[in-house]
Amino acid sequence: MDTGSIAWAVTATALVLLMTPGVAFFYGGLVKAKSVVSMMMMSFGALALIGVLWVLYGASMSSVTGLWDFSGNPVADLGLTSLASGETANTDLLGSAFSATFAIITVALISGAIADRARFGSWMLFAGVWATLVYFPVAAWVWGGGWILHLGTILFGADSAAAVIDYAGGTAVHINAGAAALALVLVLGKRSTFAKGADKPHNVPLVLLGAALLWFGWFGFNAGAEWTNGLDGVGLITVNTLGATAAAIIGWLIVERVKDGKSTSVGAASGAVSGLVAITPACANLTPGWALLLGALAGTVCALAVELKFRLGYDDTLDVVGIHLVGGLIGTLYLGFFATGTGLFLGGGLQQLTLQTVAALAVLGYSFAVAWIVGTVIEKTIKFRLEPDAEVAGVDNSVHGESAYAMEVREIA
Repeated sequence: MDTGSIAWAVTATALVLLMTPGVAFFYGGLVKAKSVVSMMMMSFGALALIGVLWVLYGASMSSVTGLWDFSGNPVADLGLTSLASGETANTDLLGSAFSATFAIITVALISGAIADRARFGSWMLFAGVWATLVYFPVAAWVWGGGWILHLGTILFGADSAAAVIDYAGGTAVHINAGAAALALVLVLGKRSTFAKGADKPHNVPLVLLGAALLWFGWFGFNAGAEWTNGLDGVGLITVNTLGATAAAIIGWLIVERVKDGKSTSVGAASGAVSGLVAITPACANLTPGWALLLGALAGTVCALAVELKFRLGYDDTLDVVGIHLVGGLIGTLYLGFFATGTGLFLGGGLQQLTLQTVAALAVLGYSFAVAWIVGTVIEKTIKFRLEPDAEVAGVDNSVHGESAYAMEVREIA
């Protein structure tokens, strides 16, 4: 492989890895001042744990040889020993590292839904079990040779060219994480302060910094895999990642202006993330104009969807469900209508929409069910949620013995 493609693969891997600290900043700014350390630690904890599990057995689980295999054999290449000694070890290990960053951020995304009330040790246990039972197998289904990758031939016959489109993770990352987040929210229950307007972001610049790092890293997230294709599609993916995200910001801000009378910086940051989520599965299969429409649609719908938690009564602290689950569904299903050459309105029939719908619902249902079971077991045994007095005192001090902002008071003589 040429050195330019390899250099881009290393760069893209670093960009996607940076997105997890970006999530930490984004989430950390949105919570209360006495929860910011806890919130950021959940992202960094996921980075550490899932990085280790990926090398140990996650990479082995994320590809399959049989169409209906649940996952790869976790002990087939413990510690990537065989991969590191193969003839193509250089590029194989690089591809594995790139894939690992997707596993890491998917788990980190879930944490925002349970901010202000989760035990760190319980979160780490959940993260490891959920990655093992859900993310690694789902990655195998979507990208690693499994049944979702071959769903077109399963439903429409061996001669069919139809296939599920999920270029960078609408199902495997965002629907997967959003469904798990919804399950954990139901397991842990509401915060004592849960009410519209009760909690405000404690550090808006931190939110904007996190959103900026996410957008920056997302060019590696969406275009990173092009290193295996000679970078042939990188231009389209790059402009779609830019355009859809920009359009989503505008869509979100318009909704805020109409609904609340003011457009906010936090709304702009949230709109950007919703656009990034929606374009993730579609970045390589839309023309730029349709990508703009997708972004505007995602920003508008997600801005409305985040309000559902107050109507339906589920305490999704940082709107993981409203942004990642809803945005992931929008981006995945949108391809059924507007994917170049195969979408219902662009020369195709119902096949693409059928495939996108089946894949999205399958991942949603499986992730939700396993997350709910694992979360419930943890809550009933070692406890997942903090005690009420610890929540009131603040998660940072109760769990980590730290404060994000140490204020020193000096006496004036």
